[in-house]
Amino acid sequence: MAKKKYDYNPNDFVVYPAHGVGKIVSIETQEVAGFELEMFVIAFEKDKMTLKVPTNKAEEVGMRALSSADVVADCMKTLKGKAKVKKAMWSRRAQEYEQKINSGDLIAIAEVVRDLHRADDQREQSYSERQLYEAALERLTREFAAVGNGNEVDAGLQITDTLASRVVPAA
Repeated sequence: MAKKKYDYNPNDFVVYPAHGVGKIVSIETQEVAGFELEMFVIAFEKDKMTLKVPTNKAEEVGMRALSSADVVADCMKTLKGKAKVKKAMWSRRAQEYEQKINSGDLIAIAEVVRDLHRADDQREQSYSERQLYEAALERLTREFAAVGNGNEVDAGLQITDTLASRVVPAA
């Protein structure tokens, strides 16, 4: 049997929208309801989770390759921008933030980080705000690290330094 050509191979890093960056461990065939189904086996080490995605559904579920360095650079520009705080009710905004985080779109995730970031001297964040901020920051950090040198600490510092640099002290 000839090997099929896939968009992704074992040891490739991919982004699964609802879970962030994972690594393809293998491609295996499994019998499901009497059908042979080929699956990407993706490990999310930090979450101690393994996900199996049918190879023919990968694109449909939004699985994608890591962002390019250009997209990461665009994210940095987004992070430097002014926070856009909508006047809508928090429950509505929280829903929008959640959708952006789970979209897998790195720029959208950077927007959530930018909009929910608080400098030390700014008002307190609610628990749910903090949860969304940390989830978005973690996704952003993991992908920055995977695209860059693989070091999450360095990626995290790069992001927090960028966020800190945009805060203009009040006169």
